[in-house]
Amino acid sequence: MTQIDENRQRDFEAAAFRRLLQHLRERTDVQNIDLMNLAGFCRNCLANWYRDAAEAGGTALSKEESREIVYGMPYEEWRARYQLEASDQQKTAFEQNRPADH
Repeated sequence: MTQIDENRQRDFEAAAFRRLLQHLRERTDVQNIDLMNLAGFCRNCLANWYRDAAEAGGTALSKEESREIVYGMPYEEWRARYQLEASDQQKTAFEQNRPADH
């Protein structure tokens, strides 16, 4: 495997993360419950992980601030624009596969 120094690795990881955020912002048709059911994480998880990393680095972020970074807009605005009511099938799948921290 190619050796990559820590700074370049961080830069590549940051670029991949930005690309993931852009992809999720464009795919507003993909609901968080779908992400949770298929992958075990969602946009809110990413926002929580981002906030955890910021706090570990000495920067306090609120839940709302980290969600706005991930969603590209205030969370309540995203919900009003794009979030649909989960179907009974989606809710059942979520409950069956729910991670312990959700």
